Amino acid sequence: MPGAVLEPVALAALPGWREDDGAAALDAFRRTCAGSGPNPPQAEGVTGSPADLAAACAAAADVRPEGAKGFFEARFSAYRILRPASGTEPERRVGFLTGYFEPELTGSLEPGPGYTAPVLARPDDLVSLAPGETAPGLDPIYRAGRRTETGLVPYPDRAAIEDGALGERTRPLLWLRDSVDLFVLQVQGSGRVRLPDGRGMRVLYDGKNGQPYTSIGKLLVNEGHLPINGLSLERWTSWLRAHPDHARRLMRMNQSYIFFRTEPVTDPALGPPGAAGAPLSPGRTMAVDGNLWRYGLPFWLEGKLPGQPGRGHLVVAADTGSAIVGPARGDLYVGTGAAAGRAAGDLHDRMGFVVLIPKPAPAPGEAPKDASAPEAKAGEARP
Repeated sequence: MPGAVLEPVALAALPGWREDDGAAALDAFRRTCAGSGPNPPQAEGVTGSPADLAAACAAAADVRPEGAKGFFEARFSAYRILRPASGTEPERRVGFLTGYFEPELTGSLEPGPGYTAPVLARPDDLVSLAPGETAPGLDPIYRAGRRTETGLVPYPDRAAIEDGALGERTRPLLWLRDSVDLFVLQVQGSGRVRLPDGRGMRVLYDGKNGQPYTSIGKLLVNEGHLPINGLSLERWTSWLRAHPDHARRLMRMNQSYIFFRTEPVTDPALGPPGAAGAPLSPGRTMAVDGNLWRYGLPFWLEGKLPGQPGRGHLVVAADTGSAIVGPARGDLYVGTGAAAGRAAGDLHDRMGFVVLIPKPAPAPGEAPKDASAPEAKAGEARP
C-alpha cells in the first residue's frame, strides 16, 4: 500500500470553510462519537491518540450550533492528504469520492408470487476476521471463514450459497421481489423494506462470507454490455432484469455474499448504523478505509459535491467498505430512497481530502494544544 504525505494546512483558511454548515457536521460528529461499534487502529505515522479523540468527543457535547466551526478549529489540526512526492501538486492532491445510499424495497415475511429472493440471516458457523487479522490455514484473501472441527475453512461463495451450501443453516428473514433487488441490498449493505401490510423495517448488514468482491458495473462495462458513461444504478439494474440469464452469471461472478439482521426504523431522517455503530447522517458521514482511519475523524472534502452549495464539505468517518481502499478514498452516505440512489450513482469524482487529527487532550483548565510539531509537518503516514 503506497504511503501518504500529510501536509499541515490552516483549517479556517480552506476555501468554502466559512460557508459550510458546521452545525450539521457537529451533529454527525457527536452522533458518531456515541457509536458502539469497534474502532480500527489509527494509521501508522499519524498523530492523535484514541484518548485525544475521546476528549474531543466529550468536549463536543457542550458546543452550541453557532460555535461548531470554532470547536473544530480549536480541537483539531488539519492535514491535506497528498500522494508521495511525484507528479504535479494538483495531481498529488487528488483522491476519489463515490456515494452510497439506503435503498427502499418491497418485501414479504413469507415467500410467494412476487417475493422470491430470500434475505438470509447470519449463519452460526460464520467467523468474521477483524482488519489485519489472520487465521491458521486460511488464505489472507478470505476475510471470514467457516468454523469446522479442524479449524476455519473458506466460506462458500455466492454461487454455492444460492445452490444450497448452507443447508440447515439457511435462515430467511424475509423475501424480496427478485434477485436483482437482493443484489442491490447486498451492494449497499442495508435498506428499508416495506411489507404488504404497510409496515416498514430496516435490514442491516450482519456479516459477509469473506470472499472477494467484484463490481457488477465493472463486469458489465468490461464485457461490453453497457458503456461506462452514464452507468447508473437504475441503468444496470434494468439491464440485469432484461437479461436474466446474463444477470445470474454476472452476479455470481461477485463471490462476496452479505448476511443481514432486521430492526425497526426509529428515525426516518437518519440512515442505518455504520461500522461505527451510530446512525449515518445523509451528506455528513463517510465510509473510509477501516485499515487506516479511526471512526469519528472529521474530513474536509475539497471540491464541489453534486447538488451541494459551496466549495467544500465537512464530513465524519463513520463506516467502511470492502471497495474503500487507500488514505484519500471515501464513500459518502447520501440518504434513503430512489432520489438518493440517483445522487449516489452520479457521485464518482476526483476529490481532495483533508483529515482533521485531534490535538492532544488538554489538562483540566487548559486550552487545547497545537499538535503541529516539526516532525509531524514533514511526516509521512504509511497506512
